[in-house]
Amino acid sequence: MNTYDWLSVYDFEDPTGTDIVEISFKKGARKEFFRNNTQNPAQSRDMVVVDTGTGYDVGVVSITGELVRLQMKKKRVKEATITNPVVRIANDRDIERLNEYRALEKQAMVRARAISHTLGLDMKVCDVEYRGDGRKATFYYTAEGRVDFRELVRLFAKEFQIKVEMRQIGARQESARIGGIGTCGRELCCSTWLTDFKSVNTHAARYQNLSINQAKLSGQCGRLKCCLNYELDTYMEAIDEFPQDVDVLKFQGGSSSLIKMDIFKRLLYYSVEVEKGRNTVMALSLDRVKEVKALNLKGQLPDQLQDPNAVVEEEEMDFADVTGDIELPDIKKKKKKKKKPGQRPEGQSGGGQKQPQQKREPSDRPNQPKREHQQRRDDQRPRGDQKPREPRDPNAPRGDQRPREPRDPNAPPRGDQRPRGEQKPREPRDPNAPPQEPRQQGEGNNRNRNRNRNRNRGPRPDGGEKPPSNNPPA
Repeated sequence: MNTYDWLSVYDFEDPTGTDIVEISFKKGARKEFFRNNTQNPAQSRDMVVVDTGTGYDVGVVSITGELVRLQMKKKRVKEATITNPVVRIANDRDIERLNEYRALEKQAMVRARAISHTLGLDMKVCDVEYRGDGRKATFYYTAEGRVDFRELVRLFAKEFQIKVEMRQIGARQESARIGGIGTCGRELCCSTWLTDFKSVNTHAARYQNLSINQAKLSGQCGRLKCCLNYELDTYMEAIDEFPQDVDVLKFQGGSSSLIKMDIFKRLLYYSVEVEKGRNTVMALSLDRVKEVKALNLKGQLPDQLQDPNAVVEEEEMDFADVTGDIELPDIKKKKKKKKKPGQRPEGQSGGGQKQPQQKREPSDRPNQPKREHQQRRDDQRPRGDQKPREPRDPNAPRGDQRPREPRDPNAPPRGDQRPRGEQKPREPRDPNAPPQEPRQQGEGNNRNRNRNRNRNRGPRPDGGEKPPSNNPPA
């Protein structure tokens, strides 16, 4: 979002200049073109008051002169469409009012997000920009699709008492307005000098031999980083020298498979099987790979993959041998307690199971005399000195039990019991008797019992009538 007006640095007047200037609002978040004042023209980096057609705003002159025409050509803006003028150079009161409205933007953004959330709209209010006169505010939001915010605009106008304008932006524009620090340690390109956003895909990462890791390849906007396109042309020119059909190279000792390529060092790394089940990685130059591939196409196999005339430079690694000097501490692992079958986990009770007792911590109380049951337990004879038990006579009766007498089969049944199979005969039903009414569910003894209970109550003590019964009449 910053701008360097290099033409204004030189101490000469541009004869082919124009009276149109570019004004930057809110530190470059928005830039527009205005007609400069001919009587008191504004210079670069001046704070000016401009007429927007519906009010006035305060901004900074970013570029002037011939560079403005280049910017207009880049943004496809015609000179005849620019009619809004620069009124004057801003004074201290204009700048003070602008700072007051800038301080209200964060609070307004938080409140706007809460209102949109209550309406259930699938959108995110990412930034708010107040105009210099405080009569209008622009709400920038991001959304996946189209959003019907007619009711939202009414609530915003009622809440903030200003004219509301909604403007949808993309994820990259949101990151450019907010700003931040990238993984390179510098400010984001989109918020400093990058003005247009080109499409970035994963092919750019594949040509540069980068691992397809979405977390590392994505920027703060959640899209692929724009810097993936910066060196893509250089990689494309270097890859043109590499042959396409060198994935497998054959020699008398076997075959090798291509693993990776170092484009700028012009090296190709192959996996070669030295022994059965053991492979090694061998680096071959681009010229040697072309020679071996040409021999394979003729049906010839070289003795070895490495060029016998090439001098292999081995890199010496300088490292210190610290074997025995540094010892890592052993990590003590806690043994897991095996659960007994049917045992509940700790903290759960129920089912009549006995809970594990917690161990008591040692007390700081002085030694106290033992109680009677403890003293009696200590005076008992040790288990090893107990008197041996005498063998029991198997023919002797157990305790007070007596042998059961046999039951007489001719004896009458006990109590009112009848022998199984002998049931009481059922009395015959009188055919001349009137038919009985079918009994409904809930009727019977309960209904008669309730009726008798109400009848026996008698009159109420206050002289009133009996309360009506809920039971239907018989």
